[in-house]
Amino acid sequence: MTSALDDLAWVGDPIDARPLFAPEHGELMSLLRGLSPADWAAEAVPGWTVRDLAAHVLGDCYGRLGRRDGHRGGPGFRPGETLEAFIHRNNDEWVRAFARVSPAALTDTLGLIGGQTAQYFAGADLDAPALGVSWAGADPAPMWLDAAREFTEMWTHRQQIRHAVGLDTDDDPRFLSVVLDAFMRALPHTMRDTKAPKGTQVRITVPGPAGGAWHVTAVGERWSLAEPVTRPAAAVELDAETAWRLCTRGLEPDTALARARVDGDADLAAAACQIVSIVY
Repeated sequence: MTSALDDLAWVGDPIDARPLFAPEHGELMSLLRGLSPADWAAEAVPGWTVRDLAAHVLGDCYGRLGRRDGHRGGPGFRPGETLEAFIHRNNDEWVRAFARVSPAALTDTLGLIGGQTAQYFAGADLDAPALGVSWAGADPAPMWLDAAREFTEMWTHRQQIRHAVGLDTDDDPRFLSVVLDAFMRALPHTMRDTKAPKGTQVRITVPGPAGGAWHVTAVGERWSLAEPVTRPAAAVELDAETAWRLCTRGLEPDTALARARVDGDADLAAAACQIVSIVY
């Protein structure tokens, strides 16, 4: 008997982010414990302060532990509500409910619950069916992809807090290499409506210690990361900062393209640079 996970080779080889959750959590806690009172009020993302974003991270952690415990409570979809609308509404309701919680109490709680969440992922079965990853077009997704997605969210939120308080991106390749690899699993889904002859290949390269090269190939009705590497019809080179910001829409595709080195078919390159690796 086959399962829905058996036909997902096109998203590429598995990623094992499990060992990184504990050190990533440690980095976040060190960052939060070093913030000043004014830092907590700084805008981290449009409409949310650093305190709000930390509360959002806590909500994600509670959600994961609820899944661990088999808990099925919480809000449901409203009639006709899309996945994106549901997630944004749910996140906003959670953050507003936590407005009464002080930064000190929030930090202490996140230290405990975030640590338990890291332990949960450390023991996860990478081949088990898990939550869908909409931006990769995988629903259900294998745990390895779900966990990698969750790791990218934790890492991205930490960078947003860093930027809000005047710090640069933490470009430690131990973390960033896995983040970029996970983000690029959105390429086949990104290219799904791009028509090209079978075998047409597009390459995205990110130079540097955290970088790599990802090749997406037209294989009929879909694009795939699992095909042999050939001569690409289009090649895009992005620096690491541009790449992760593009995937999280900290930069728009036109801006990323203007910063990129592009060879070959410009239309295919532009299509690849529509990549988005978050619920947007």
